Amino acid sequence: MKNYKYIGLFLLSLGLVSCDVNNELDEIEAEIVEEVLLSTNGLDFSKYVSIGASFTSGYSDGALFIAAQENSFPNILAGKFGTDFTQPLMNDNVGGMVFGASVVLEPRLYFNGAGPARLAATPTTQVTDVISGPFNNMGVPGAKSFHLGVPGYGTLNPYFGRMASSPTATVLGDALAQSPTFFTLSEIGGNDVLGYATSGGSGVDQTGNFDPSTYGGNDITDPNVFAQVFSGMAIALTANGAKGVVANVPYVTSLAYFTTVPHNPVPLDAATAAFVNGAYAAYNGGVQQAFGALVGYGLMTQEQADAEVAQRTISFAAGQNAVVIVDEDLTDLGAINPAFAAIPQYRQATANDLIVLTAASFIGTLADPNNPVTVNGVGVPLANQWVLTAKEQAKVKTATDAYNNTIEAIANANPNLALVDFKGVLQEASTGIQFDQYVMNTSLVFGGLISLDGVHLTARGYALMANKILAAMDAEFGSNFTMATGGLAKAKDYVTNFSPMLP
Repeated sequence: MKNYKYIGLFLLSLGLVSCDVNNELDEIEAEIVEEVLLSTNGLDFSKYVSIGASFTSGYSDGALFIAAQENSFPNILAGKFGTDFTQPLMNDNVGGMVFGASVVLEPRLYFNGAGPARLAATPTTQVTDVISGPFNNMGVPGAKSFHLGVPGYGTLNPYFGRMASSPTATVLGDALAQSPTFFTLSEIGGNDVLGYATSGGSGVDQTGNFDPSTYGGNDITDPNVFAQVFSGMAIALTANGAKGVVANVPYVTSLAYFTTVPHNPVPLDAATAAFVNGAYAAYNGGVQQAFGALVGYGLMTQEQADAEVAQRTISFAAGQNAVVIVDEDLTDLGAINPAFAAIPQYRQATANDLIVLTAASFIGTLADPNNPVTVNGVGVPLANQWVLTAKEQAKVKTATDAYNNTIEAIANANPNLALVDFKGVLQEASTGIQFDQYVMNTSLVFGGLISLDGVHLTARGYALMANKILAAMDAEFGSNFTMATGGLAKAKDYVTNFSPMLP
């Protein structure tokens, strides 16, 4: 009871003291943020048109769908420009396309808690449906640089087919017909190397071939062809005094599509490793014998032979192991001596090889469901399409550097063009790039920048892209988007993963 008495006295004393206290707190003044008015320094946004490929369209999570299009960087820019902007919206948030009742382009991906998964829904956008334009967003997924001027390209590309002004229209022609006063010409050149890279280098480097009509879908575009196309587009778009922003090409091999699957994803115990080594013993012995013979014939030095044998020898151990791959750049022994024709071009992958994202669901499966030793990546080497080797990566880089030299030279020579360095943005993002309160990187799912398909951007990534374009405009044209109140997109307004329940 004493405790309660003293507590009561303490509370009473507080009450008495409070009678002498000023209970009206001084008002805390709100922090005054000075508003900075936007100055466009004379830029005319009355007719903004964006020309490009999948990034321009807003493609994300392996598909094109309404929510992604609404978060495309051109649509974000148009909001900052205060101008109307029409887009060839898909019919739904499922993504993909159908031809009649057949699905011809798959729905979008979503994160199912373990990784990317395809939405279990049927698209409603018909390939054969044509919608009325014109459209300010002329981003066409899959388009290479030279495709943008091909008459009738809509018959080859369903995304352009549904928005083309006529069956013989060109992407650039439909853009120019709108008499743009401002434009963005972005990621031109990206698809000119991307198909080669994502197919594991299964295409052809067409450097030296100036006829793109002979190219395959996964081929690398000749840099001179690219230069002619890009120069022509820049000249045509600025001919009437329009200003615009052009973007250089990132190194696509820095994308999550190439950096997610490790070269050594095969876990084995000691017994299994010994069994696999036994299976490759004949191959290893054949390699040693063949190169020993080549040294004896005087066709190569012992040092050269030792290096090739070391590269081609296949050996597994307990723990994580590198996959076995087919490398077409290895010496073709059969071409030297028909007696060695049965020795294939096998080796194990190294950290210098890039295993493509789609291989994640292929490695470890059985090539023959009835034969447990036909494990893909172990007993059955991965074919060319699953791996981008160091030599193939070099071809991608060489072409990309040539494209960027052209883009930079044209931008520097034309006062109506600003250049945005998307190559530098992606390089910075490989370790982490700051966007407001977030640090984004190129990791799949949780990096924040790259969408679930491993190539295209998230909505927040496209917002960052828009801000980089606005900064380039400020630097070149004297506008002040980066300083003006509300002049830039805010990271918190854009998601990194769309819900599977989007209406």
